[in-house]
Amino acid sequence: MSGMTADPEWPNWVELPVDVTAAIFLKLGAIEVLTSAQYVCSSWLKICKDPSMWRTIDMHNLGDLFDKEFDLEKIFRGAVDRSNGHMSSIKIEYFGNDEILQYIADRSSHLMNLRLVNCYSISDRGLIDSIAKFPLLEEVELSYCSLSKESLEAVGRSCPSLKSLKLNNDDGYRYSLIECNDDALAIAENMHELRHLQIFGNKLTNSGLEVILNGCPHLKSLDLRHCFNINLAGNLKKRCLEKIQDLRCPNDSTSDYEFDATLQDGYGCGSDADDDPFGMYDIEFMSDEDEDNEFSDPHFDEYDHDNGDDGW
Repeated sequence: MSGMTADPEWPNWVELPVDVTAAIFLKLGAIEVLTSAQYVCSSWLKICKDPSMWRTIDMHNLGDLFDKEFDLEKIFRGAVDRSNGHMSSIKIEYFGNDEILQYIADRSSHLMNLRLVNCYSISDRGLIDSIAKFPLLEEVELSYCSLSKESLEAVGRSCPSLKSLKLNNDDGYRYSLIECNDDALAIAENMHELRHLQIFGNKLTNSGLEVILNGCPHLKSLDLRHCFNINLAGNLKKRCLEKIQDLRCPNDSTSDYEFDATLQDGYGCGSDADDDPFGMYDIEFMSDEDEDNEFSDPHFDEYDHDNGDDGW
């Protein structure tokens, strides 16, 4: 048809300013950068090798483990190496172990933000040994991980500047046969500088909440959603409202909660299922030595940073 205008040209992505390209790569995440973006051209590879690109290492939303083509631990180590010790923020979900934590601890003492979600292979001993090397941490999240109060105590002792803690472990039941204030005591006795606390689905009682209010005098925000052992009424409710600027009560809406907050009828029994809301304990994970490990791409070695300038 006459008069038709030509389609607008696509932008030449490789000619974007360096700072714009770097900003785009930061939104991609470590996996996409190290397995795809850096191989497009030499200028992108140079950007991807800049340590400033790796101050934040984000490997989240990896819940569908068995669809991954690459060795996640190898990718993560590559990202840590690229940072040249300048990491300030680490975010890991659905993978990670004690060795990964130690790898971070041995290469950076400047970490200020640590987020671990669904990291069931990280033990208390592994976290305790590593957290001692992160004295500058200000924000910590340990959600849906199999960690005890000893780990919380170590976090508090090792990180005197800690301002924010997320400790979420909802079992999905409205009623519980378990009442436990261990986490509350660990927080109150070791994290006196906390400003922000989220303990979604915790088993603490009114007594545990009182302990936290006494031990954390600077709290500004407190998220108690799905903490159904708490009866927030009377003087306790009044105290919370007077002290806490942003208070989320046990029955408040969960529409902005990033994980599944669906409630089931009945009682949580306090079994292993309570510590494993996603059924991860039932998965038979493959070992690193298993030659059929589906996390390993048979051509993955070509991405190894030891194999020349075009790799990690």
